[in-house]
Amino acid sequence: MPSSASSASRTRRRGRTLAAALGLAAVVTAVLALTLDDSSSDETSRDSATAKASSPDAQSAALLALARRDGDDPLAVGKADAPVVMIEYSDFQCPYCGKFARGTEPELIRSYVDKGVLRIEWRHFPIFGDESEQAARAAWAAGRQDRFWEFHDQAYGATHKKNTGAFSADKLTSMAKAAGVKDLDKWRTDMGSDAADTAVRRDQEEGYALGVTSTPAFLINDVPVLGAQSVDTFKKTVEAAAEAAR
Repeated sequence: MPSSASSASRTRRRGRTLAAALGLAAVVTAVLALTLDDSSSDETSRDSATAKASSPDAQSAALLALARRDGDDPLAVGKADAPVVMIEYSDFQCPYCGKFARGTEPELIRSYVDKGVLRIEWRHFPIFGDESEQAARAAWAAGRQDRFWEFHDQAYGATHKKNTGAFSADKLTSMAKAAGVKDLDKWRTDMGSDAADTAVRRDQEEGYALGVTSTPAFLINDVPVLGAQSVDTFKKTVEAAAEAAR
């Protein structure tokens, strides 16, 4: 597991991450701040924010550009050139993320990913403390051996109380074994590496820049969806995005 020195380094980097996020994707932030913040009902504020945003075409292009479409990305499932990409910002300790993973995601994979319509790209967004951070790095390390999604299924196999040991070092090792990670020594080294930290921070920067503050949060092409919505909501959004892509 990471040393105290590397943990201190991550703490410093986390501060830089939050600062950097403030300067990223100004157009995208304005757009999603309006859409994701469902607590605001101040029409004057919404009109003001809208006036500051750029044209709809520029907004859409900025959001669509967030899809990485890397055919070798072990944290993605589906064709790299699928017409619809769903970016998922999640935390392994989030109960609603688990609900989505166990119920909705398999249906989306059967209905759209397997048919070449949808690609799902995972983004690490650990917000619930140390065990979330450890789980994110463990999942990334499993991905280095092409076992990310198997680890994902193990981590979301049941709902756990946050930061009570469900993602301790021993439990993460058990999940990695069950996920089929062959080289556990390499997995542990990868988990504690600067590369793991960089990968997780990159995803977090992206999410913070979008205005994401809770999990799960999704971006389906250029349409944000917040929370573990119903299967029908996701299906309608995916189908509308596929139609628009045509």
